[in-house]
Amino acid sequence: MLSIRSTALSCLVVLGFVAACGDNSIPSPDASTPVMCNSVGVELCGDSCVNTVSDPKHCGGCDNACATGAACEGSVCVAICQIDGKQVAAGAVNAANSCEQCTPATSATAWTQRADGTSCNPGQVCSAGVCTPKCFIDGVVYAAGAPNPGNACETCVPATSTTRWTARASVPLLVGGDDITAQGWTTVSQTPNTLTYGVDYVRLATSTNSGAQTSGQLLITRANSLDATKPFTLRVTMQVESVNTHNQLDSGAAILGSFTPPFGQSVDRSQMIYLDSAAIGWADGTQSAAFSVTDGAYHVYELSVDAAKVATVSIDGVAKLTRNNFAANGTIAIGDQTNDPNVDGAVRIKSVERLCP
Repeated sequence: MLSIRSTALSCLVVLGFVAACGDNSIPSPDASTPVMCNSVGVELCGDSCVNTVSDPKHCGGCDNACATGAACEGSVCVAICQIDGKQVAAGAVNAANSCEQCTPATSATAWTQRADGTSCNPGQVCSAGVCTPKCFIDGVVYAAGAPNPGNACETCVPATSTTRWTARASVPLLVGGDDITAQGWTTVSQTPNTLTYGVDYVRLATSTNSGAQTSGQLLITRANSLDATKPFTLRVTMQVESVNTHNQLDSGAAILGSFTPPFGQSVDRSQMIYLDSAAIGWADGTQSAAFSVTDGAYHVYELSVDAAKVATVSIDGVAKLTRNNFAANGTIAIGDQTNDPNVDGAVRIKSVERLCP
């Protein structure tokens, strides 16, 4: 017969097991002491305590495994990259190249290029994986300085905006020192003449051989320089080194706001601006103004035509000539436009611009 002491001990053991059934614990290997999982976020999964906040095999709960290439963060499976031995969160930008980021769906082991046009640094966007000062407008990446295809008076200025066109004061038609052919200019020429370049100018010069019946000619022309149906202002920054006195409708140094190849029609030549050594005027002789043209300095010559077709010529901002019914065709020309003997000139052109409204 069992003693009262033995019976009492047996009952205590049974009660101990019954109580243990409600604990988050498992028996130790020797079944003497249960394993307790008391830490926050730690749960008993099978016979082990696991952190369901960060364990990718038990993320948010036992046996809730994350997909390959994902991590468990805050009890939620999140996509990650493993790059250069480091774990990188999805969407994180490469500190060494702001145009690369972790995109596990593309690659979980290497950086992925961000889309062209993505803003990367102030005044810069991504282009072919490089953060560079460009613009991204209407789904297209444009280089700094590129004009708006629909409006030449707007351009890409990344420092101002990488997403919108920026208005500019003028459209450059010729930049001195750069190849004029690459800038859309062609030449009308007859020897003897020279076309040379300085650091910031293009130089045109003609001469007459002794006893010759004709002289050198060198005229540079550019089609589609302006819209002849609208008002315009043409600005030429130029130095006249030397020039012979003009003949009517001919000049060794001239600016033509309208030109018809190859030599200019009568209307083109009558409204041509001639530059003599001490005067400028319309080549048909209707008006002239005294001015020290060959003074060794650069001057800004402007031809402005308004909506009523009234033309005004100014030098360094001072009006000198006017005429009505100016006819333009969009092509302009500058230089020596005649092969008359001893009507020659030498000019340095620094820039030609069409001013914006």
